[in-house]
Amino acid sequence: MPEPQTRTVVVLAAGEGKRMKSSLPKVLHPLLGRTLVGHVLNAADPLGAARTLVVVGHGADQVRAHLAGIAPEATAVHQAEQLGTGHAVRIALEAAPEVTGTVVVLNGDVPLLRPETVGELVAAHEGEGAAATVLAAEVPDPTGLGRIVRDAAGRLEQIVEQRDATAAQLALREINAGIYAFDAARLRDVLGKLSTDNDQGEEYLTDVFKMLVSAGEPVGVHLAVDHIETLGCNDRVELAALRRLLRDRVNERWMRAGVSLLDPETTWIDVTVALDRDAVVDQNTQLRGGSVVGAGAVIGPDVTLIDTVVGPGATVVRSHAVGAEVGPGASVGPYAYLRPDARLAERAKVGTFVEVKNSEIGAGSKVPHLTYVGDATIGEQSNIGAASVFVNYDGARKHRTVIGSHARTGADNMFVAPVEVGDGAYTAAGSVIIENVPAGAMGVARARQRNIEGWVLKRRAGTAAAEAAERALGGTQGAPVVPSSASEGEPIHGGAESVGGTPEPGDTATE
Repeated sequence: MPEPQTRTVVVLAAGEGKRMKSSLPKVLHPLLGRTLVGHVLNAADPLGAARTLVVVGHGADQVRAHLAGIAPEATAVHQAEQLGTGHAVRIALEAAPEVTGTVVVLNGDVPLLRPETVGELVAAHEGEGAAATVLAAEVPDPTGLGRIVRDAAGRLEQIVEQRDATAAQLALREINAGIYAFDAARLRDVLGKLSTDNDQGEEYLTDVFKMLVSAGEPVGVHLAVDHIETLGCNDRVELAALRRLLRDRVNERWMRAGVSLLDPETTWIDVTVALDRDAVVDQNTQLRGGSVVGAGAVIGPDVTLIDTVVGPGATVVRSHAVGAEVGPGASVGPYAYLRPDARLAERAKVGTFVEVKNSEIGAGSKVPHLTYVGDATIGEQSNIGAASVFVNYDGARKHRTVIGSHARTGADNMFVAPVEVGDGAYTAAGSVIIENVPAGAMGVARARQRNIEGWVLKRRAGTAAAEAAERALGGTQGAPVVPSSASEGEPIHGGAESVGGTPEPGDTATE
């Protein structure tokens, strides 16, 4: 058995990608959770390379900054002038003269490349003791791609670029995928002999194979099982096509793993997302970043989750969440917005037109509708009334509101932070709470209602309202006024639906 080889990965990421028509370097365009170059680096990761060299050129500073975030162990090598793939590999090896063993060269724009395919290429190369091995693929339409040219015995003779190919060579459908494995010492020797005598006036890395064949060195061809994974990206149309192909691959993997996708064609799941068995994802749903969906959770329809964790058995419907946590059995939506650090405990509820930011909502607590909760802590089994606002910002600093457990806050409340509502406390509807409400107390902070009897008949005579009022009064305009039911000193009602009298538990909020 041959000794294990030291491996070095070289990623070619210097091109401008003119056809992308973008200020963003081509290799940095995103595709379901990673950039193009990020996908390529991920495919190479299982090789366990001793070093990774990424050749940068166009937008070098942007690419370097990206590499620092996703692959800090990689070394960026600057190619000031893009003089061809052979030139790019030559300057990469000049920057790392200590490299020995196997050199794996990958294009930075093949995001569908599987780690298994890269591993099989390298294993075949090292197992055969080849000087160089190229990854090839049989494609239905080879237009624009380099062709694999074999001799009568089926051995590799040369790799010919489209623009330099003969008519007979253009008819070949076996193409060069732009992915190679080389013996480092042999590669170094041949790179120094490359010529620019071609249509582009560049140093072609593919010429290395012809030169090695002429020198009698062993070269190999490894055929990819699926040509789809060798597809590159040159413009945004191709990028969209790759995105669809990757979506289908990702969705098929999750369905085979026990996740139900009710409409796979409208479900987009980043490669960085994790789902448990029996999760259900409904149509028009995007799961992005580091999102995690627990067993039996139901997501969608019309949901976007970004870096959000959803616990087992939870439900999220027609909502948007970023950097949030939804606990087991909790429910969100429809039409809710969970902003960063919104955390819902077990069985908590965030309902229709509710926005939550940097807040904890305790187990079993409910924020049913039309409410903003910002910078707050809500205890267990509490209910927040409709149309409430947690007033957290004084124009300079953010402040926190604390609502205790088993509290019932009224509809149309404003909690002006910093403020606390104690365990088991109530607040009356329409209140602006600016002082702490002790445990078990009722907080009331609003003006007393005053009824002006007969106002419509006097000030809006002849209107439909006046006619309705007159009918209700039995046509007795000018009859004695019936006193209002509330008199000074009586308790103020607390509920959205109550009409007067002493506050009752069900009168403080909607649910």
